[in-house]
Amino acid sequence: MAQKGTLAFSSTPTGAEIYLDNQYRGTTPSTLADIPAGNHSLEFRSPGYTSWNSAITVPQGPSNYYATLAPKAVTVTTQPTAVPVVIVTVSGQLGVVTIQSDKSLITIGSTITFSGTGPAGQNVLLVLYGPGAYVNGVQLIQAPVGSDSRWSYTWNPGSKLQAGSYTMVANNVQSAESARADFSVVGGGLTSISTARYTYGIGDTFTFSGQCTTGSRNVLLTLYGPGQFTNGAALGMVQVGADNTWTFSYLSSNSMPLGTYTMNVQDEQQTFSNSVSFALVNSG
Repeated sequence: MAQKGTLAFSSTPTGAEIYLDNQYRGTTPSTLADIPAGNHSLEFRSPGYTSWNSAITVPQGPSNYYATLAPKAVTVTTQPTAVPVVIVTVSGQLGVVTIQSDKSLITIGSTITFSGTGPAGQNVLLVLYGPGAYVNGVQLIQAPVGSDSRWSYTWNPGSKLQAGSYTMVANNVQSAESARADFSVVGGGLTSISTARYTYGIGDTFTFSGQCTTGSRNVLLTLYGPGQFTNGAALGMVQVGADNTWTFSYLSSNSMPLGTYTMNVQDEQQTFSNSVSFALVNSG
């Protein structure tokens, strides 16, 4: 079966005509499905703007294509004398666009700051891609570039963000030049824990398992109980699998006091925790 892709198109300005392989396919913003994977040509056209075109490679599944069309130079001729005076309006000097973030991972409810360089006196358009509402890209802001060619923007996404991997794309609004910064979001899920048995004997192996759906790659296990475990003993980080599950085994020792214990689990970023209790009894 031939591989197909779904292409989402957007542009500045909106309403640009889309030509895929020199065939008119509507105007931006628009989404086209069932496009054969592989090499294609893409062009955006809009009256008063220079056409944007590029060779693209369509992957299997969804992909996004955005372009900023540069306004055409405007020529105005006046004739106060026999020699015409031509005034040409130029959109501005193009500059190199870069982007970086102040952190590679954030928890839901926190902020992240992006900064970089761009053409002095112009704007850098920031478009965010990620899961949920951001799957097709959302234009967040046109960040102004200062006279020192620097720009900065702090994003406060609120509490409705989904955990996952995100990409912030910085676009030069005067050209097709862009740069990207990848980051991850953790939170908005839960961690669970269960034990294979609720009563163990001295020398037994304690076995625990559970899920972590916060997007964290690891969970931290802490054991509470009598004696040296009164204030909790951190047993270490346990990796979360691709299916969001984890397992952990701990061999008890003869020095552990008998009594009731509690194993606590929390994701690495401490956004959610859970626990389960069990008893350690004399196996004799």
